[in-house]
Amino acid sequence: MKTIAIIGGSKGIGKSIINVMLENHKVINISRTPPETEHPNLTHYTCDILTDELPDLEHVDKLVYCPGSINLKPISRLSLDDFRADFEVNVLGAVKAVQKYLPQLKKGTHPAILLFSTVASKLGMPFHASVATSKSGVEGLVKSLGAELAPTIRVNAIAPTVTDTDLASKLLRNEKMIQSITERHPLKKFLNPDEVAATAEFLLSDKAASFSGQIFEMDCGIVSFKI
Repeated sequence: MKTIAIIGGSKGIGKSIINVMLENHKVINISRTPPETEHPNLTHYTCDILTDELPDLEHVDKLVYCPGSINLKPISRLSLDDFRADFEVNVLGAVKAVQKYLPQLKKGTHPAILLFSTVASKLGMPFHASVATSKSGVEGLVKSLGAELAPTIRVNAIAPTVTDTDLASKLLRNEKMIQSITERHPLKKFLNPDEVAATAEFLLSDKAASFSGQIFEMDCGIVSFKI
């Protein structure tokens, strides 16, 4: 049974990843609040990735970093502190986790790292300057680490479009907004976290042994198509 360390698994996509992995893996969740799920294969450590020391773990085969931000403002209303905060949670938190658990990953079984970007790194959208900048940093990190850690550790990222989580609740707060976002996507849908978790499960598995340094766009067509 492989061990998966998930940073930020108490809510949203991270929570769905925990749920899909629990039956066949030992899952260690590290987040500010414990997940609602209880299971013999689940261990939780309370930790704020930005301010606390990460717990020492004896064994890690897979590392998933889920924390993110959706800080949507016009550039005139974005402060330098906004950019710093987004960069800290999206990039520096991921770097901190990778550096902490790299020795364990190097000794793991078919080790892999999974990070998260956003479609806004590829598709220019108003009011996304801060989050798109930081998530573009994540994509650069994926490619650099993928090259540096090959062939021992695979590194990939998922770049989802709008996903029905608490983080995106302001974008989906009424029927009009839901309809607008649905219509903007060529597949006439947006994501639910279980879809993203299924992709994460594949990328962490041995079935994805040939993938590293890749950004997988789960975009419901919004980046890929012009219809």
